[in-house]
Amino acid sequence: MRSMVQLSYGPPEVIILQDIVKPSPGSKDILIRIHASTVGPSDCAFRKGDPFMIKLIYGLFRPKFAIGGTELAGVIESVGEEIQHLKPGDRVLGMSVKNFGAYAEYKCLPEESPLALIPEDLSFEEAVGVCDGGATALTFLRDKANLRKGQKVLINGASGAVGIYAVQLAKYYGAEVTGVCSGSNESLVKKAGADFVVDYNREDFTKTNKAYDVVFDAVGKSSFSACKRVLTSKGVYLTTAVKFSVLLQMIWTSSLKGKRVVFATAGLLQNSANLSFLMELAKNRALNAVIDRRYPLEQLPVAQKYVETERKKGNVIITF
Repeated sequence: MRSMVQLSYGPPEVIILQDIVKPSPGSKDILIRIHASTVGPSDCAFRKGDPFMIKLIYGLFRPKFAIGGTELAGVIESVGEEIQHLKPGDRVLGMSVKNFGAYAEYKCLPEESPLALIPEDLSFEEAVGVCDGGATALTFLRDKANLRKGQKVLINGASGAVGIYAVQLAKYYGAEVTGVCSGSNESLVKKAGADFVVDYNREDFTKTNKAYDVVFDAVGKSSFSACKRVLTSKGVYLTTAVKFSVLLQMIWTSSLKGKRVVFATAGLLQNSANLSFLMELAKNRALNAVIDRRYPLEQLPVAQKYVETERKKGNVIITF
């Protein structure tokens, strides 16, 4: 089978196309023929081994897993003899959060992996796109911030893969939403449901007089110290940034009754219930996929170069 393999950390060119042996499912596995995957900043970070924390977890000198990619959508080709609830021909959305492997034509996943059936009227690309940013946004807003109706939430990076779904989910939960993005993306963010949009090229949201119950930095570009003044007395600062300073702030503020910092390894917290919930929202069009560009599998390095320009809107999809 065709796969995109990297044997070292480095620039996009370290990822090369190789033919490798097609996997076979164990007794508790399903074999998926992949039709679509995604590329985001986290995939680029794993490729580079930056921040250094990634190397500490996934291989100090070279990647522990040669094939990257987490989110995948496809069709089950075969199942192990102990599988009871899934069958060949099922269209499924899945996440390979432990050993990656979505940048290949086939992937075996254990049945207990985050998996969900894809609704009939949803394409593979739409399903995997919603999962790409939606799963992270759901974990932060619903599970970590306990977002409630009537609260005010600001989303920094509102036009990105996490941010654009955070806007939609925040509106679903009844919040008043302010999105921060470039002026060129204002209409996209408003279409997603934002009540207000701040153009970061013209205004610094951390210096306004408005207070928010939740500030979600979906791109890790701000800081708790900068955002404290625009948080309510018990406001929550959420960030996707993997930094030691963030972890220290989270530990420190968790013991206080006031403003808090929250970080989560959202990918490792996913489960089938989350994916099924996202698919139900997408089926009912309460959550809509936002796809910027599509690249065939062999152009994965080109796709990662585009992601690293930080200009993408919503999802970048890999097609098979």
